[in-house]
Amino acid sequence: MCGIFGAANPAGAVIREPGVVLAMGDLIVHRGPDHDGWFQGDSVILGSRRLSIIDLSSQANQPFASPDGLVQIVCNGEIYNADEIRGRYSAQGYAFRSDHNDVESILPLYLEHGAAAIGRLEGMFGLAIWDQRNQTLLLARDRAGEKSLFYAMQDSELRFASEIQPLLAAQRSAPVLSRAGLSDYLTLGYCLAPNTMFEGIHKLPAAHLLVADRAGLHLRRYWDPAEHAAQPLQTNAGEIQHTVSRAVERQLVADVPLGVFTSGGLDSSLIAAETVRHLSSTSVNTYAVGFNAASYDESDWAAKVARHLGTRHHTVQASPKELHRALDTIVARVAEPMSDPAVLPTLLLAEAASADVRVVLSGEGADEIFGGYPTYLGHRWAERFRHLPAPLRHAFGAAVCRLPVTRRKVSLAFLARRFVEEAELAPLQRHVAWFGLLGPHAAETADGYLPPVVEPFWNGIEGAVPPVKRAMVFDLQTYLAENLLIKLDRATMLNSIEARAPFLDRQVLELGLRQPVDGTVGSVSTKIALKQAADGLLPKEVIYRRKRGLSVPVADWILGDLSAEVDDLFDPARLRQQEMLRPEPVLAMLKEHRAGLADHGRRLWPLYMLQRWYRQWCEI
Repeated sequence: MCGIFGAANPAGAVIREPGVVLAMGDLIVHRGPDHDGWFQGDSVILGSRRLSIIDLSSQANQPFASPDGLVQIVCNGEIYNADEIRGRYSAQGYAFRSDHNDVESILPLYLEHGAAAIGRLEGMFGLAIWDQRNQTLLLARDRAGEKSLFYAMQDSELRFASEIQPLLAAQRSAPVLSRAGLSDYLTLGYCLAPNTMFEGIHKLPAAHLLVADRAGLHLRRYWDPAEHAAQPLQTNAGEIQHTVSRAVERQLVADVPLGVFTSGGLDSSLIAAETVRHLSSTSVNTYAVGFNAASYDESDWAAKVARHLGTRHHTVQASPKELHRALDTIVARVAEPMSDPAVLPTLLLAEAASADVRVVLSGEGADEIFGGYPTYLGHRWAERFRHLPAPLRHAFGAAVCRLPVTRRKVSLAFLARRFVEEAELAPLQRHVAWFGLLGPHAAETADGYLPPVVEPFWNGIEGAVPPVKRAMVFDLQTYLAENLLIKLDRATMLNSIEARAPFLDRQVLELGLRQPVDGTVGSVSTKIALKQAADGLLPKEVIYRRKRGLSVPVADWILGDLSAEVDDLFDPARLRQQEMLRPEPVLAMLKEHRAGLADHGRRLWPLYMLQRWYRQWCEI
């Protein structure tokens, strides 16, 4: 695990500002405090900040070079089939420099297969390969998007980095807001790759590679989740459990201590249970977050699971003071507006875990591939709701509107209101409205709005005809890759620890995608197949309890501790000067929220974070 950076001029020209490029590494020291390494040629620089996880010796420091020195690689991530690759090429006489490092295994695979080698890797990665033989730079990102990779063109040079900050620092001009990125953010709560919030800085999409050569830039997909979703496969609970167990076992390979993030929910508890099956329970550290607000606190459930498994459990108290400290850290050190408030307790968890371990396993991905979100139930019922007689639909809507407004986390009243508001929309618009930030209302709120290009994602999911399955694959490519995994990566890497998500192991990912819709989401149940797979490993009360998710009481913050700052950031004169948000709809939402007429916390918080981000990174 590490952070990578660099620049290349495929036309063969000399790198113009090598000092500026090498200085990019100073801004991602948190991703790799153990070693600073680089390769420099006339037309290329590849740099790495290393966090030592597998093979702690100096022989495993990056960059790695082919035996003839003509091919160089830097990689952020872990390759889970590295032992298999190394074994094959060792038998053929390839001279490895390191004893058992996973990244070095990529080189002989590339030497044999070229860019096609990327599709043969299993793991999480953002990598760069420079091939001097044909003056080519190859960038690649893993299938699910666990690791990010950003790039920008400047003076005919392609520059890249694991985070945005190094690319910003290397620019000669002031940052310019991307209207496409802003529109994505206001609609969805995150930017769709290749967009970012900055003009000229792009994000490599998950499951894609980018080749830069004398002919230009060539972007292509090397793996498509829709192909697997289009081939339903009926499996039993034993096969799913075995596949998940094998994935956990593969991801426990490390030369440093490991732990598990837990919430007391199904996903993280299953990962913890499988970890204990492969390691002694007393050697496993588990970490959960506790909140002062009862409706947000799941620490008792996490502690119950830890007692059941026998792990060394740690509860990290997320007091308002600590959460506000985390907020300031995220805004100051991450050059992306983080709309998901769960990044704050995740940062506190990572901070606590860094005292004991260097690797943590987490449950990300299970909801998207095994159908865990209430939204998927909403799609099931929306199709039925749309066929009810109009008087019945109106009567149901009127009854829901009379439910009292509550700021409890994901209350049934909140879900019911969102259902009736958008149930009659077309499936894609309905899903974006339910799962996004402002959804269809973003156009009313943004200046210079550019509709996000979401249709290609949705329409490209061929074979997954039911809206529920389309929504799951859509979320995998968008919400998971560009929001949840970004949150996990930034929170952990700011504390110099590595996060791994076994549900995103290739075998689990492809098996989950092929599950028939009825095997994942029913009329009242979600994650059916995964719950069956967990039977016998966890208490039934844990397996079948209602999903709650990690969050923060931001609705109350907006009314209380942050009220004065919200007023300052949402000042109409300020908003008009920025030309990002139109004051009228923003202030109307805020007024309704403060009057208790509606709970707009989930929409106001990302707008607040947008303003904090803009003040930090753009008002210079």
